[in-house]
Parts: sequence; structure tokens; C-alpha cells
Amino acid sequence: MFTDFYYILKANGVPVAMNEWYALLDALEMGLAGSSLTSFYQLCRAVLVKTEAHYDRFDLAFAQYFHGVETPEDLPESIWDWLNNNLPPIEITEEMRRNHKQLDLETLKKMLEERLAEQTEEHHGGNHWIGTGGTSPFGHSGYHPGGIRIGGESRNKSAVKVAGERQFRDFRNDTVIDTRQFQLALRKLRQFTTRLEGAKTELDIEGTVQATSKNAGRLELIWERPRENAIKVLLLMDSGGSMYPYTRLCNQLFAAANRSKHFKDLQVYYFHNCFYDLLYLDPRCIARNSIETDHVLRTLDEDYRVILVGDASMAPTELTARGGIIDWDRFNQEPGIDWLKRLKKRFEASIWLNPIPARYWELSEGAFTIKMIRDVFPMFELTVEGLDMAVKKLRARN
Repeated sequence: MFTDFYYILKANGVPVAMNEWYALLDALEMGLAGSSLTSFYQLCRAVLVKTEAHYDRFDLAFAQYFHGVETPEDLPESIWDWLNNNLPPIEITEEMRRNHKQLDLETLKKMLEERLAEQTEEHHGGNHWIGTGGTSPFGHSGYHPGGIRIGGESRNKSAVKVAGERQFRDFRNDTVIDTRQFQLALRKLRQFTTRLEGAKTELDIEGTVQATSKNAGRLELIWERPRENAIKVLLLMDSGGSMYPYTRLCNQLFAAANRSKHFKDLQVYYFHNCFYDLLYLDPRCIARNSIETDHVLRTLDEDYRVILVGDASMAPTELTARGGIIDWDRFNQEPGIDWLKRLKKRFEASIWLNPIPARYWELSEGAFTIKMIRDVFPMFELTVEGLDMAVKKLRARN
């Protein structure tokens, strides 16, 4: 009966597998959600969502599918006053377990509407009215497994409201990264050296304990060579033009790159749209503050991991033609695409990060050049999720 909900989950990016969906249906058939939409929300999230990064997407889908569904939390204030004067929880007997009647959600909703229209005073300990401490299907602190709990801890926190608040939006991994997230992603590129080189400057705790024990408790310090990250990174960033909307992001990436002190080496250069015979030392991309691209290709060894950042959107001639460079004072003898291929040939582990969402890559004005560049470099979205995939690609080196 919730087939549309399944497709809405998929449309919102929640990767629900069929075995998980069937598990949910089995759980519903067993009555694990009772007749409560809030319990249904919690059950669905527990069964269908595999990582907290998808909680926000689940909430969006849930709020979309159940939008407008009235829930028992939307009650007159008088009902809440009655329910506040509750009795202590009752003892559940076997007779209660045998005699309770399982009701479907539609029947319960109709019964609740009737109770709300008829009830004029608070009631506790019974089996019919909205109250507490009894076996009525409506209320709390009593017993009716197939009823609708009203009041208690979740007052005014219906499932639809909770989902609509989107408390998990910061858990998403498809959001644009910030400085800290970029630093954390870069750290995943670490590849430590062996302990065969360098001075012994790091205290070996385990070795010290063992040596001291063998020395009858007399302290003996054991030192070892530290392991350092052997990864070297070349970061090339597009600056200016169509990248202006992403200026703040580029500043964050630059800051993150400069704070990443754990690499053996980190080189950062800039270009505009595409690079040719020059790479620039700052985002202004002026010739007097540049370095020859050939020099970079010659002096950096092939072990560098290369990260190119840009929207890959430009005039096709900037990639395909001699003289296609957008700089009145310069003329490129080789098409931009040749420079990109040369970089890729030199540094096998190279990827391209694009701030434009992937769903627009084939629809944007730069679709033609985006495709050309994707034919050279693996391209990923400039999001947390995209960067994680890019880092895995760089570590694989192919």
C-alpha cells in the first residue's frame, strides 16, 4: 500500500534496496508500527536508512508523502489538560493481552474523531474514552498495542512535523563542502611511509613498556622513526569568469589546502577556464605572477595526485583551437585539450571536481566542454560525497 512512498524515497536519493523494502512490509504485517504514524516513521527510518547521511533525504521524502495527514497530536487544548492528570501506568494482565482487538489505521482515525466529538470530560482507567491508565485505544500510560498513543513524551511532535523540521540536514553528504570537510577529505589521501628512514624521534609506548618491564621496572625509553605521509598533491583551481559564483568555495578550498600540513608536498596553482603554457600562482591569473606549465610537468614526479577544480564550462574553441585562450596578450600554440591530456599522461592519478551539480552537466551551457573534459579526467561533484569518491579514485591510481 506504500508503493508510492518507495518511489518518493528513491527520487529523493534514499538508496532503498528491495530486500529492505520487503523487510519493512514484513515488519508492518507483524504490527511493529502499531497504528501510529510516528512509530511508522521510526520503523521506516530504522529499516530503510543505512547511514545517517541519508536521514535528511528520508525526512524530505516522508514529509512529501504524508504532507497534510492529520495526526493525533493535533488535539484541542482541553484534551491535553485531561491527559496531564494521568494515573500511574497500570499492570498488564494476560486477560488484557487476550482481549485487545487489533484495528486498522482508518478505523482508528474514525473512532478517534467520534470520541473527540462526544467526550466532554477527562477519563482515566477505562476502555473507551481518550484517557490514561486504561485499555482504551486512545491515550497513554495504559495498554492497547493496536491503539494510538496520545500525549506522553511526543506531544506536538508528530512524525510529519518531525520530518518537516529536517533535524538531520547537516548530516547530508551531498552538500557543498566547507573548509573543514575539505581538510578531512584530503586526509583520506594519506599513505604512510615505512619506518626505515629518518631519525628516531617518536616515543614507542609499547616498546617502552616492554623494555621497562624487562628491566625490573627501571624506566627505559624506546624511540622509533616516525611514519610520515608520502602522498604529494598538485591542486589546480579555475579562477574568474563563470567561477565567480563559487569564489567563496574556492577561498575555502585554498584555506583548507594551506592548512593541510600532513602531505609530503602540496603544490597549488590557478588557471582560467583551461590552462595552457602558464599556470598562475594566485587567483588573479596575471602573467607576471606565473610559472611555465612545462616546468611543473618536468619537475614534479609522476607520483603526485592531481586535483583540478573548475566548472569546465567555456567556449569550445578554448579546448579545440590554437589561439583559443581568452587573453588578448597571449596566444596558445596548442589547443587546451592537448594540455589537459598531457597533464593526465604525466600524472595518472588525476581527477576533476566540478561545483556544478552532476544533474546539470548535460544541460548547462558548458555541456560540450564538460563532456570533453570528462573524457580526459574522471569528474566528480564538488560535494562531500563527490569528494569522497574522488579521493578513492586517487588512491586507486587508475
